[in-house]
Amino acid sequence: MVGLGKMGANMAERLRSGGHEVVGFDAFSPATEVASLDELVGALDAPRVVWVMVPAGEPTESTVTGLGELLAAGDVIVEGGNSNWRDSVRRAAALHERGIGFVDAGTSGGVWGRTEGYCLMVGGEPDVVATAQPIFDALAPTDGFVHTGGAGTGHFTKMVHNGIEYGLMQAYAEGYELLARSGLEIDASGALKAWRQGSVVRSWLLDLFVLALEQRPDLEGLAPVAQDSGEGRWTVQEAVERGVPMPVVTAALYARFTSQDEDSLAMKAIAALREQFGGHGVLPEVAPGEGPAPTATVDEGSA
Repeated sequence: MVGLGKMGANMAERLRSGGHEVVGFDAFSPATEVASLDELVGALDAPRVVWVMVPAGEPTESTVTGLGELLAAGDVIVEGGNSNWRDSVRRAAALHERGIGFVDAGTSGGVWGRTEGYCLMVGGEPDVVATAQPIFDALAPTDGFVHTGGAGTGHFTKMVHNGIEYGLMQAYAEGYELLARSGLEIDASGALKAWRQGSVVRSWLLDLFVLALEQRPDLEGLAPVAQDSGEGRWTVQEAVERGVPMPVVTAALYARFTSQDEDSLAMKAIAALREQFGGHGVLPEVAPGEGPAPTATVDEGSA
């Protein structure tokens, strides 16, 4: 396991509890068990399976490139971050020339995955996926695994998953804000809690929203800034290229763009939800007269 952050460390422990031997490497964590990628590869028996769980972009690019130079034919790299699906197609083709398998594993479950299991959306050639299947079986709950197709399809599916997540969170957040600001003294938190039982809008996200309100009554102390992780943008861009209308996801994305300039209870709600399911950092609320909240940065975590 390369990357022992919020996701990688928990995944490694779930694998160990499932009977797998795991060697962890993270240059920035005291939990690392080896000092380099070279040592990591040397500690594994062939055929090796290396799961990369580092931030998307350059960290993933350099890690996959480095592993490609160290691994041998028959080995497999599983890339579980929130990478762009086009990068996964490119990486799979480059590694195929060396006889190294590549699997793009869209991974959802956040900080709860260690106990609840991880939803895995996996792209890659069937024989390559089969090599890593025992790992997927240990990580995913019953019916929480899907082989989506060839290379790139796992991350494409996770991209759409996260786009839907944008829309769902926005709907819950807007509904909560309307209840809280109705002027009718409605018990908004109580209403959300009741919706968890028997209602057609019940979901795990709603469960986490109720938990967030219990931990932060009225969402006190949160800045109304919801970060844009990048996958919402990609979802909308891919929809435009294919002529697929996605008004809900697009509106949710735009709401995040404008969240840094508004005093929105709904945006506080979304920030609280992201904190709950993914452990994503939140910005503190700024008192009047102290200036704007710090600008949100792109969060490359997986959820």
